[in-house]
Amino acid sequence: MGPEELIVFERLKNDRILRGVAGLFKDMDKNAAYGYCAGLIRICDEMGFSGNLWQIYLTYLLVNDENSFSKGCELRESAGESLDEIALHDMEIFFGLFSLDIALLDEKSGISCFKYITDYHGQTKQERAYNKRIRDRISELSMLLYDASDPEGMLKELKHFYREFGVGKFGLNKAFRLRESSDTEFEIEPITRIAHVKLSDIVGYESAKKKLTDNTEAFIYGRKANNCLLFGDAGTGKSSSVKAIMNEYYDRGLRVIEIYKHQFKFLNEVIARIKNRNYRFIIYMDDLSFEDTETEYKYLKAVIEGGLEKKPDNILIYATSNRRHLVHENFGDKLDRRETDEIHESDTVQEKLSLYNRFGVTIYFGRPTPKEFKDIVLTLAGRYGVKTDEETLLLEANRWELSHGGLSGRTAQQFIDYVIGTMELR
Repeated sequence: MGPEELIVFERLKNDRILRGVAGLFKDMDKNAAYGYCAGLIRICDEMGFSGNLWQIYLTYLLVNDENSFSKGCELRESAGESLDEIALHDMEIFFGLFSLDIALLDEKSGISCFKYITDYHGQTKQERAYNKRIRDRISELSMLLYDASDPEGMLKELKHFYREFGVGKFGLNKAFRLRESSDTEFEIEPITRIAHVKLSDIVGYESAKKKLTDNTEAFIYGRKANNCLLFGDAGTGKSSSVKAIMNEYYDRGLRVIEIYKHQFKFLNEVIARIKNRNYRFIIYMDDLSFEDTETEYKYLKAVIEGGLEKKPDNILIYATSNRRHLVHENFGDKLDRRETDEIHESDTVQEKLSLYNRFGVTIYFGRPTPKEFKDIVLTLAGRYGVKTDEETLLLEANRWELSHGGLSGRTAQQFIDYVIGTMELR
């Protein structure tokens, strides 16, 4: 049996490298062989893989193929008796593919390239498309699948992987964004380079962080939770806090999808695509605010609360903003009704305040006091091993903040980065 006979994994039968390499054992094409070998190296090297690239590539295909079987196992570890039996048929094919000694293709074709594929050692860089955590997870599964004594053993390992880690992009990645291909079409694509910030990295704001984690943990564990608005002064850690909870709760099924306000027209479709997945999704909107002429906030209002369809239990909306009320207000909103077309003078104001009111949890991040700013500077200095004496350091920090945006955690971090960057020059 070959890839052309796959059933639940039938989309994989069209994979060029899978079909091509397997086909070389039946019909050797020397020129094509070089191309398939180069393709395996290019794809796996981009991800930072080492070892038997053929087996790793087969594993990569299996963990990324979203089909009725893999998504069923993601939810229940069994997709049902019939699908399990059909999947076993496909595992018989993959059992044979894993067993292929592709180094024999060198002898068959008279070339010398496939021998490098069986024990490949490439560069492993953090900026690779797949980070170390994901790379290692796929590599470990590859070894388990290869070591399985029969197709039943392979199927058992694969089902366990789907249940524990999920399938496809949502199973392997923490964060996502929308990539628009037209005014009506988009894809949810992974963000592969993510700041590994932790809540402990954010100095101070203990009450705000606790309020955020309490709401997030309630959401993760299936209890009642609220949409959340983090508002306050610039540079105080609002966005960093959202990134931190993403890193903290990823292993418990949390995923974050970042959406910009010009993409709000896609909100309903985004929700439709993720509402039946076995993850908890935060739809994240950074630096959210609207001017008088912008009406995108009405899409958001309807999604948060007000539409006929109930919002799925596995989705919350988190937003950050420097504005508490999100939509810009002006004096004209408060004119009495003789000077406006509104029937009631409060209608415009209430329309704009209603978006803020639909966030059940609001968390304030205020500008630190001078004493709190000093504490942040000293904490960061200790964390990064800055040896400058305290008095000199704080004097320089005060001078820095006066010309770099004032008192904030961001200013303190920028100052410490500056000190570290110039230490070797002193």
